[in-house]
Amino acid sequence: MFVITRNGKTTVYTGWRAWLMAAAAIVVLWLVFALLAFAWIGLALTFGFVLLLAIPAVAVVTLLGGLSRR
Repeated sequence: MFVITRNGKTTVYTGWRAWLMAAAAIVVLWLVFALLAFAWIGLALTFGFVLLLAIPAVAVVTLLGGLSRR
């Protein structure tokens, strides 16, 4: 049973309409959670690849800088 109050008017949903609203809410929540999970995974992969490329690049530049000073 869903009870929704808007502008002082109460609407009660029961039966198949309540089941339909619950199913729609579950689908929407699953889609939101999937979007968040994919965003977090994407950010983690991007950050990891940047670190995998940046740390050796900084090491090479530091090594070449140290060799060129001598």
